Amino acid sequence: MSDIHREAYKEEAYELLADLETSLLELEQSPDDQELVGRVFRAMHTIKGSGSMFGFDDIANFTHEIETVFDLVRNGEMPVTKMLIDLTLQSRDCIRMMLEEQEDDEDRTSQISSAFQALLPGASSGTRDRGAVTSAASSSDNPVTYRIRFRPDKDIFAHGTNPIPLLNELRGLGTGSVVAQLDSIPSLEEYDPEACYTFWDIILTTDNTIDTIKDVFIFVEDQAELTIDAVDEDLAGEDGHEKKLGEILVERGDVTGEDLTRALGEQKKLGEILVNQGLVSPGKVQAALLEQEQVKKVKEKQKQQESVSSIRVPAERLDKLVDLVGELVTVQARLTQKAGIENDPDLLLISEQVQRLTEELRDNTMSIRMLPIGTTFGRFKRLVRDLSGELGKEIELITEGAETELDKTVIERLNDPLVHIIRNSIDHGIEHPAVREAYGKPRTGVIHLSAQYAGASVLIKIKDDGFGLDTDTIRTKAIEKGLMAADAELSDKELFGLIFAPGFSTAKEITNVSGRGVGMDVVKKTIDTLRGSIEVESEKEKGTTITLKLPLTLAIIDGLMVKVDEGYFVLPLSAVEECIELSHEDLARTNGQHLVNLRGQLVPYIRLRESFGFEGQVPDLEQVVITETGGHKMGFTVDQVIGEHQTVIKSLSRVYKNVDGVSGATIMGDGNVALILDVNRLAQAV
Repeated sequence: MSDIHREAYKEEAYELLADLETSLLELEQSPDDQELVGRVFRAMHTIKGSGSMFGFDDIANFTHEIETVFDLVRNGEMPVTKMLIDLTLQSRDCIRMMLEEQEDDEDRTSQISSAFQALLPGASSGTRDRGAVTSAASSSDNPVTYRIRFRPDKDIFAHGTNPIPLLNELRGLGTGSVVAQLDSIPSLEEYDPEACYTFWDIILTTDNTIDTIKDVFIFVEDQAELTIDAVDEDLAGEDGHEKKLGEILVERGDVTGEDLTRALGEQKKLGEILVNQGLVSPGKVQAALLEQEQVKKVKEKQKQQESVSSIRVPAERLDKLVDLVGELVTVQARLTQKAGIENDPDLLLISEQVQRLTEELRDNTMSIRMLPIGTTFGRFKRLVRDLSGELGKEIELITEGAETELDKTVIERLNDPLVHIIRNSIDHGIEHPAVREAYGKPRTGVIHLSAQYAGASVLIKIKDDGFGLDTDTIRTKAIEKGLMAADAELSDKELFGLIFAPGFSTAKEITNVSGRGVGMDVVKKTIDTLRGSIEVESEKEKGTTITLKLPLTLAIIDGLMVKVDEGYFVLPLSAVEECIELSHEDLARTNGQHLVNLRGQLVPYIRLRESFGFEGQVPDLEQVVITETGGHKMGFTVDQVIGEHQTVIKSLSRVYKNVDGVSGATIMGDGNVALILDVNRLAQAV
């Protein structure tokens, strides 16, 4: 089996395992939901069937008993219990380890398999024959004969599927015959060696139900045509004799009734025959034909609506496409600038058309990279469930805004910060049930995880109804660690910001969950690298809310282009609130202090000329760009505000990687380089 097919299976299996975990956690809350039971069964069956096909025999063997148990649950022969959910979640973790080709704990997998076997009727017999287990799990009182036609799509091999193991699995369900139909195989000149031209007719007599037969084909149901019909037990026709060949062919659908009639010498259509024999009027035949045609049209329309084509693309190709779009945006900016200088009407028209197409291409390319954050939110339900049980707490996780989309890169790097924050909420925030009752709270604590759009950013809030942050404890710890002076007066918001300092922790004891003072500083660093911000609000005995503000994408941003002396800079437009003028008279009124009066409010500002060491002539009238960072207004003094600029972010070399206040660079239309400023870092530096 090729590595490509094995990797395709692993990718599909990871998706199935994620869906399996979500389904199991939902099933624990709604144990009677048969749709959820079916989702769990189908996921296990697909993992098992595809695993055996692609050489993951260990996964197929391990998953078999789990699938059998959930078949019993699906048929109402076994209830959903917490023990069953726990075992299945553990097995899900084991399967993931096998996919990652880690060294699995054989004792652990053996214990889980034994636990599932113990749930089966007659489990004392130990290892069971596959056919016997399936039969016990879903069988009927009397054997039934089924007529099955399995016609795979021509491109089924391209999906890495081999039909033969499916036919072998059918043979294990009972007795019967398999006939390969070869009439669709073309001549040698037209033959495609990678296409499947064969389809199969199977006659199977089994005591299993039709659902069990369908489950054999569950993971190729979108890649094949499948018909399963029960053959009448009474094989005799109306005249008492065995059914004639023509009758069987008609029932199987291999020939139509009209074809059979024509072959027997009758040249007229069925409707004409019935009309000629006086059995029905022409109008009724016409009405039946119209009904048939209408139903056919409706079905075809539904099929077109339900048919959604998709294609898997490696992330590297997508990243390359984004890079090329970025280069195109830069070239388009140069073209626009050149057209403006030349003032040629034809060139201006071409420039406008290229700009429109480039923007449309950029938006579509960026949308391809966008993923719903719900896939990340879903992982934390398991974390909350397991960790709250370990700590003896009762906690419910509520999610909102799962459909909110973020750049793929942002979502991937957001997982660890959210894990740290939620673990802290569980360990430090939510109290034990007895303590909560003493405070007059419900026994079950709530962690609310939400996402929503805010302009060109996304706000992610993690809110709990726990004990909250104690400002006195934070102040004491901060003084002990030298993070603040003993006589310093800090607001609550400034105190809460200290929890992100390296090594800072208010935990009274170190546990395997938290207390070592690492985690929240990592959260802060990660959010900073994503050009985001983090804000903490808390009320003692009421709860804590942590808000993360993140950009929608990291590849292309809208910025405000400014100039200082001969240098160009870009500030993220999402952080800019307004621009005001700063004259020499304004400087004189503040006695040289870096403060500007903004409608009665004093706002501090940073002189970029001083920060970056420019020594040129200061203009008579400077500009102050007002931004908001960390919940506070902050200004940046520049010589000139040029205007909005669509910025393609370029990474800096290792020489400039650690320059404070600079997050990247962009190439302007004239080929000059403009530095992209990190507003948060610049504010922290002062």
